[in-house]
Formats: sequence, C-alpha cells, structure tokens
Amino acid sequence: MSALDSQSLPVEHKALHVPGLDEVAKVLEAGLAKNFAEAKVEVVDCPDLRAWGLAAEGLGGATRLFDVGGVPYLMPTPKKEKLYDMKDYPKLTDMEKGGFVIGAGAGPWPYLNRNAEMMPNLAVNEDGSIIQKTKISRTFDEDDRYACMDLPDSETRNAVLGNLFLSEGKPGKVLKICCKNRTGSKNFVSCMRETLVDHYGEQAVGMGGVFKILSGKVKIHVMPDFSPCPITSDAEVNQWLKFYEVPTPFTVLSTFISRDPGLDLRVEHSHGWGEAEVSSGGHYHYDTTPQQVQYLGYYNLADFIYRLDKPVDTHTFGRD
Repeated sequence: MSALDSQSLPVEHKALHVPGLDEVAKVLEAGLAKNFAEAKVEVVDCPDLRAWGLAAEGLGGATRLFDVGGVPYLMPTPKKEKLYDMKDYPKLTDMEKGGFVIGAGAGPWPYLNRNAEMMPNLAVNEDGSIIQKTKISRTFDEDDRYACMDLPDSETRNAVLGNLFLSEGKPGKVLKICCKNRTGSKNFVSCMRETLVDHYGEQAVGMGGVFKILSGKVKIHVMPDFSPCPITSDAEVNQWLKFYEVPTPFTVLSTFISRDPGLDLRVEHSHGWGEAEVSSGGHYHYDTTPQQVQYLGYYNLADFIYRLDKPVDTHTFGRD
C-alpha cells in the first residue's frame, strides 16, 4: 500500500516558547534533583551522535516537533489507510533542504503485514536521498517473543501515528542531562516534562533528543498485531500490549512538550533499542532498578510544533 499524498494532508503549526538553554538547564536540574539522588544538566557542544547509532551528527538547526496522525487512528479500530512517508516530513515542516528525523511512532504495517513499534531515525537530504537508521520492533503471536530489526533504505513509511523531533542535524549547543539513582516515582522523561509544566505554566516548551540508560533494567512494551476487537479504554490497551523487562544499555529517541497548545497532541513519547546480545526495542516506560539506574541524554529545544493530519474524531486513552 502506498503512502498518502502528503500534499493532500492538513498541516498546522504554532510557535513555541523558546527560553535560553542556560535557563532551561537550571530549571531541569532543580526538577530532576527531586526525583534522582544525582542530577546534573549543563549546556555543552553536542557530541557526534552517529556514534550512538543516529543518522546525523547533531540536533541543531531549524528545530521543530512534529505530531503525525494520532492514537485515534490506532484505536478503537485501526485506520490502516493512514500511512505516511517520512521522506516528506522535512518539507511538511517547511524544511526545504531536507532534515533529520528522530522520535517514536508505529511501524509500516505493510512491510511485515502486521503492526510494529518504530524508532524513526533518518536523515533526508536535499536531493531526496536518505541515511536510514530506523528500527522496528515486532511480536510473534505464537509465543509472545519479539524482535528488533533495521528497516531497509527502501522502507520509509510510518503508519497511523508518530511523535518526532526534526532538525538540520547540525552540531551545536545542547543540554547534556545526567541522572543516577532514581528516588522518586516519575520516569526520566515525565520528570523533565512536568518540571517544565511547573515552571513555564501556560507557555508551551518543546524538546527532543536522545538518551541512554547505561545501567539497570528497563520496562518497555511492544505492540502486537492490530487488535481484532475494538479497544476503548486504557485498561483494554494494557491487556493488548506486550510488556517486557530488558537489559541496558538502552538507547532512546524522545520528544515531549510541556503543554498542548490546542493541537490534540501526545505530550510525550519515547522509543528505543537495546545493545545487548539479545535484540530488544520498543516503547520506553521506566527503569525497574531505581538504585542502579544511570541516564545520560542530549536534548535541544524546538522552535515550532507542527501537526499533520489531526484526527477529527479523537479521544484521550492509549497515550501513556
């Protein structure tokens, strides 16, 4: 099945509040210190993230968040026709010379003829060529196993939903975030987002980047194939999903926004993959060994939020 014609899809966007990185570093460090025994946030030159498996060097230049489709296209029943092409994403967000796309989404179901998690990670060049580092994670119905795998260069589709951070992939200043020994109940991403909510209130601040969980274990989920029965509540979502505890190191692509400025957004979403001998990958929930956990992340602020193909008939379940 071909992806939808991107020119036929509705797109809207809004400018975000963009404080200085130094200010955000202080705000986040204070908030993270309430949830971790050790927390440090500083402004640094972005390291070469290609060493972490990313498709571009940095997180700088023309930064924006991009919310594609949504959970209402996955449930109660899947809208399989909602199939997008990630090669179109830079132009859809007014990046005429290409861009670097990372984040969390649903995999291209026609590729495996089934639903899957996806870790979008590709650089789209001005001539339309790509550097493809995207991974997907799928389950097996017969025994609840799952596997994480690379997508080929020829497969750039994204089904039903995606939460992305786009940039020019340039080096530049970013936030380096280090945390150890979780003492509170919030996961790494939620703690940062809720810290921004508390500090900036009605001003919407968006961020995207990558983090590694360097030690401990992690709870993730992997979506099985599309449900044959309608899903209508968070309880039914949790019955449908397949949950796993996986080892570290675990690399996670992450986006979040402090508040929804009226675009029906998923306010945080993070997908990652493991580096252990047994392949792992999926939707990040939280670490399960708080006294052992160590996080290291690099994030940048987004200048804009873009919204593609916002569902008309919406709901709020299934967005954890």
